[in-house]
Amino acid sequence: MKNVPVIDIRALEEERLVNSALDEACRTWGFFQIVGHGIDASLLIDVREQMRAFFALPTVEKQAIVRTAKNAWGFYDQELTKNARDWKEIFDVGPAETEGSLAGNEPQWPPRMPQFKTTMMHFYEACENVAQRLLAAIANNLGMPPRHLLDAFMPTHTSFLRLNYYPLCDHAAEPVSVTTPTSGQLGINHHTDAGALTVLLQDEQRGLQVYRDERWYTIEPRADSLVINIGDIVQVWSNDRYRAPLHRVLASTAAERYSAPFFFNPSYETNYAPLPSVVSESDPPRYRAINWGDFRNGRAAGDYADDGEEIQISQFRV
Repeated sequence: MKNVPVIDIRALEEERLVNSALDEACRTWGFFQIVGHGIDASLLIDVREQMRAFFALPTVEKQAIVRTAKNAWGFYDQELTKNARDWKEIFDVGPAETEGSLAGNEPQWPPRMPQFKTTMMHFYEACENVAQRLLAAIANNLGMPPRHLLDAFMPTHTSFLRLNYYPLCDHAAEPVSVTTPTSGQLGINHHTDAGALTVLLQDEQRGLQVYRDERWYTIEPRADSLVINIGDIVQVWSNDRYRAPLHRVLASTAAERYSAPFFFNPSYETNYAPLPSVVSESDPPRYRAINWGDFRNGRAAGDYADDGEEIQISQFRV
């Protein structure tokens, strides 16, 4: 197979064939595209239009709602991945936080765009629904009751929506190996996603790539699909049966690019470890328990500023 699978999830809860395709996609790629997801096409059009309008605002207006070290929600244009600067602008929005390690997070909205908040919150809710359905199916494929993993997202979860804008880049790089370029820029440097699942809306421009079999594959944009990838938490839950894939985004000298990922993350109190259904005497747990609040706090600090080595699940291997 030369590109990631495309799975129609309309019958996800009933069809063994769909769940088998999901299991294979998680085992072999960690990336797949879904159709039949149920999100109205008009909402996806609105998201793309509002996203383009936001990033077209004057810089001074975007900086007025800038993300800070104390508030992770807002505009930012100095994001780091693997302690290297990405060639992008972002807007993040998630739940307000009054307690815990990320207390002080408060959504910020552009005041001159009255439809922006409504559109993005509708999209957030639609992606949340898709992610819940997929995670229930993943739990079933890992030998657990479909609702089991969703308990980690109760009573509240810490998921967030990100808007990405990749401007034109005169010095775009495309290293063949899994490396941070020593010259030139990547839109986003190679990484795995820290959470459970990512639900992504792409535009028509190519740029997203996944690493498999010692080469990079480009995820071809499809107007009717969403792109899904599993994250580090699912890798830990599955005891490495499902591996969070390395991926990156290329910068481009020819075309701007926009995307909107929804990161499906559990409650900060969640401690995750390999599920009892996937461990045995011959395959014991490969990770000790990880607290999501502590892990997320460490990852957020590394993304915002060059604050030590970026935390990874490999540091929790048994």
